[in-house]
Amino acid sequence: MTESTVQKVFRIGQIVPSSNTTMETEIPAMLAARQLVRPERFTFHSSRMRMKKVVKEELAAMDAESDRCAVELSDARVDVLGYACLVAIMAMGHGYHRVSEQRLQAHTAENGGDASVITSAGALVDALKVMGAKRIAVVAPYMKPLTELVVDYIRNEGYEVVDYRALEIPDNLEVGRHDPAKLPEIVAQMNTADADVIVLSACVQMPSLPAVAKVEAMTGKPVVTAAVATTYALLKRLGLEPVVPGAGALLSGAY
Repeated sequence: MTESTVQKVFRIGQIVPSSNTTMETEIPAMLAARQLVRPERFTFHSSRMRMKKVVKEELAAMDAESDRCAVELSDARVDVLGYACLVAIMAMGHGYHRVSEQRLQAHTAENGGDASVITSAGALVDALKVMGAKRIAVVAPYMKPLTELVVDYIRNEGYEVVDYRALEIPDNLEVGRHDPAKLPEIVAQMNTADADVIVLSACVQMPSLPAVAKVEAMTGKPVVTAAVATTYALLKRLGLEPVVPGAGALLSGAY
């Protein structure tokens, strides 16, 4: 076997809320789809933080466990590390994704397994910039106060939120069971005419991948989700082409 035919394998580390069931399905599904059109291969390695109810107190306690998770994953010498809870980061205050990413990467370096760190929160706000968005519409599964906190965080990053929907699902397991087939109908009741981009799921726990292409076709607008944005960021951080078939505009190769 020549060197050119050897497939490069990347280790993807994921810091995951203990009740999250979607991060470890949608992101591997996207990267598996990518493997049909690109040569790189991926393995997935997770460490969990305790969280059952999506409330501010549990989110703060959970975030405190992320340091341990980063060290554990660096033991496995992962190539890149993704923090898989958007609202936990945004609940900690404006711009906190930058603080978290720097702190967690420092922990991996101190452990001798320096790995680049992204958060789903940072990935989403960065994806909106890549897509040239100024005005967005947002769907989130959280209770209304937490959804408003997320909307305020995104606005603080320089985007206008023209409309949003809070699905008000407090139990994180139930968020993971929300049927993505319901999302197009939810979006149809929103003001998307004034939006440059639709954020179909501001949460890596709420399943949305099967609905991305349908909502893009229905609205004529580019659609992104927290999981899609995280996948884009992971690929970019690894120096790989951010292309995934069937995962919407951001991963189409257009950007």
